[in-house]
Amino acid sequence: MEQKERIELIAKNACSDVNVALYDLSLKRASKGLIVLIYVTKIGGATITECRKVSRIVSEVLETEEVIAERYFLEVSTPGLERFLNQKKHYVSAIDEKVQISFADGENTVTAIGILKEVLPESIKIDFEDGIKEIQLTDVKKAKTYFDYKK
Repeated sequence: MEQKERIELIAKNACSDVNVALYDLSLKRASKGLIVLIYVTKIGGATITECRKVSRIVSEVLETEEVIAERYFLEVSTPGLERFLNQKKHYVSAIDEKVQISFADGENTVTAIGILKEVLPESIKIDFEDGIKEIQLTDVKKAKTYFDYKK
């Protein structure tokens, strides 16, 4: 099992123990060492206390099982008000929410805001001001839920 898969399994188990869900996990190399980013969520939002509990459990297991041989930093947080969408499960969890998406449209990249209406096997449907558009997932450059701060 690869290092990321092992860490993901440890994180999933820790999340289960704390009654939150693992939203995403990423490993980033930095000059100071490996940064392990764990994002947790639950309906109504995960609390700081829950993030702290997940962090403690994951940290203990990583140390006990010596999963990471190099210097590392563990960060556990929620994905935030504007959640990035980079896995199909993220899109599914954002159905009927306002999203901001950048996608390839021919030779151009378009960035627009609309309501995510449907997630299909290879595409998503978004209701923009000028109507519903189907976008291939392979054409998506960046997507996130969108919060209108002006309201």
